[in-house]
Formats: sequence, C-alpha cells, structure tokens
Amino acid sequence: MDSKQANYLPFEVISDMPSFSPDQVLYEDNHLIAINKRAGQLVQGDKTGDACLADEIKAFLKDKYKKPGNVFCGVIHRLDRPTSGVVLFAKTSKALERMNAQFREKETDKSYLALVQGKLSNRDSLVHDLRKNEQKNKSFVVDSGRGKEARLSYNPLRQFDAYTLIEVTLETGRHHQIRCQMAHIGYPLRGDLKYGAKRSNEDGSICLHSAKLLFTHPITKESMCIEAELPKSSAWIQ
Repeated sequence: MDSKQANYLPFEVISDMPSFSPDQVLYEDNHLIAINKRAGQLVQGDKTGDACLADEIKAFLKDKYKKPGNVFCGVIHRLDRPTSGVVLFAKTSKALERMNAQFREKETDKSYLALVQGKLSNRDSLVHDLRKNEQKNKSFVVDSGRGKEARLSYNPLRQFDAYTLIEVTLETGRHHQIRCQMAHIGYPLRGDLKYGAKRSNEDGSICLHSAKLLFTHPITKESMCIEAELPKSSAWIQ
C-alpha cells in the first residue's frame, strides 16, 4: 500500500459513517420509499453493529407521521456499503412480498454508473462464473461450472485521462459482480482497493453508483423509474 492509500481506508474498516437525511428520499408513497444511498451507509444491519438505513428510515417515518408503536420498513434489495445510489424499501408487508418476487423473477432493470481505471472505447458484454469467498468477503472469477454465472453489459460514456465513465446493466445479481468482473478484465473501479484499484478515494467510497431502477409498482401496477444523481464527490469529478 502506498502513502496515499495508507491515508484512507476502505469502508469495511471505518465506523464513522454518514447518517440518513430526509433529503435522500427520491420517492415515497403509502407502500414504498426510495432512497439515494450515500457511500458508506449500510442498507441492513450487520456484524459491525453500525447504524443502518432500514432502522433510520423506520425512525424517520415514525417521526414524520407520528406513528405509535412499531413502524414497518422492509429491505427489498441491497447495495454494497461503499456504493451509492437508488435503494428501495417497502412500507408494507404486501409491497415487500410482491417486490421480492419481482427481484427474484428478474422483472426489474438496474442501471449503474462506474468510473473504471483505464480507457474503454467499445461497448461489450461479460459472462463469467463467480464464487464468493466468505472469509475475505470477496468474489473471484472461476472456471466454468465451478461458480454462479454472472452476466452484465457495459457502455463507455466518457473518457478521461486515466479513467472511463461507463454505464453498466446487470443481467444477474451476484456478490460484488460489477467490481469483480470489471477488475477481472483489467479495469477495476476507481477507489476499489479490494479489487485492484491503485489507490483509495479520499472519502473511502468506490466509484459505483446505482443510477436507475425500473420496476412495476406492487400495488398500482404502474411502470416506475427511480433515478439518483451522482454523488457530489471529488472522486467523480474529473
């Protein structure tokens, strides 16, 4: 690790994280609430014991609507801790059940933005088998048949001196999929030390952002599109 890396540690080992703010709410109705997650925020509680969005949103809804007793907030899907962007939560058990089914049946579309090291000029698709190492909390590309198939496509949007901004569309939802697959072909995400980035970002984030989520509303059956702006972080500014 060089001197620049030593100054900043990845979020896996940082405990002082940003807390939830009402200005993160992208959409809310009686059944759903969508949040623009900040890098470093936990979606759901884990072994660190740090505050998580699910609990913070419960407290927010309880205060906003002056609700007595417990408030329901169901986790529909997750984002890696150092990743930012759209996260959707359910405010009712019926919405949670129906949204879980949509994600399970791959009836949703997710689009990400990523800043990768190196220059990419052409769009492409990647297909690998991935296996997760639980001890290292990291995924690896393995020989065909020895892991779970992971598929994504990417489209370069803009080149910079040392990086390329790409749009990524996921066809599967494997552990650390974008991070692992892009690193495997020689283009790790900016700031992602775990997968081979040259240095960490000052704020401990990685340059991966869930920019858009398309789904069918679980109650009204309307087609929904939730979008989140990129973080105003120096890591994304070229």
